[in-house]
Amino acid sequence: MTAYGADYLRRLMAAVEDFEQAFEAWMETQVESDHMSSRGLFPTVWAKDGEDQAAIRQLALRVAETAGAAAQAVPVTGAHIAVAGVGVIDPIANWSLMSAPKALLTPQDIRSTAATIRGRLRALLTEAEAAEDSGLPGFAPSQLHPLIWSAAAAHWTTHQYRVAVRESAEALTVHWKAKLGRTDVDDTVFWQQTLSPGEPEQGKPKLAWPGDPADKTTRSMRGGLEPLAKALNGLASGLNLTVRNVTTHTRDELTEQEGMERLAAYSYLARLLDKCEVREAQ
Repeated sequence: MTAYGADYLRRLMAAVEDFEQAFEAWMETQVESDHMSSRGLFPTVWAKDGEDQAAIRQLALRVAETAGAAAQAVPVTGAHIAVAGVGVIDPIANWSLMSAPKALLTPQDIRSTAATIRGRLRALLTEAEAAEDSGLPGFAPSQLHPLIWSAAAAHWTTHQYRVAVRESAEALTVHWKAKLGRTDVDDTVFWQQTLSPGEPEQGKPKLAWPGDPADKTTRSMRGGLEPLAKALNGLASGLNLTVRNVTTHTRDELTEQEGMERLAAYSYLARLLDKCEVREAQ
């Protein structure tokens, strides 16, 4: 199962193709070299003699613009390049390093990466289209709450499901701690205090479900259900204890299904928290 929908993958494919066209148009104005010829000390591209510098700048700006969109396909496909002494880099986002002394990349690196990305995107697109045609309900992690998925995406696409869940759990807590100025407490205590009933104290703002706290979520049952405001406390604290702590303090890998279930739980919590009101002590 792919983590991305077919429409999103098609947009990434189009972005990569736009980048390739812009890159080749710019390369028409450049002398192309490689690491052997440049002896590792000089750029691997430089402007041809007699070229209009203003036109070159416009073409370079076009490459930079298309690279911004195409670079999103690198973590999706895992098409990074390992550079000795530097580490793993994104060739699309760092295409301009070819013009720098001791260039880390060559034009062929950029072309090879773009071709690899297109190939992997086609495979993912075929899988996504097959899932759509199967008639079964789809589930794409990329459609989860943006905060959750942005933290998980890079690890999810490399099949590190435990790390993806851990990072999304951390991201949600860090986000709300920063927003409420509560870096003074541990994660579980933070959720217990922030979502607890009662009035906020000085320096300890709370998240409160909007509306009358006495309202019941369901009237048809005997006595109704517990108010959602109170249930949020248990949901946040419970996820922190059963998911975040487990993925942080153990090395037991999760299956894709187990990871999706946990990410979905955090996504639901994140959307509920977005609806809450921030209340501070007067």
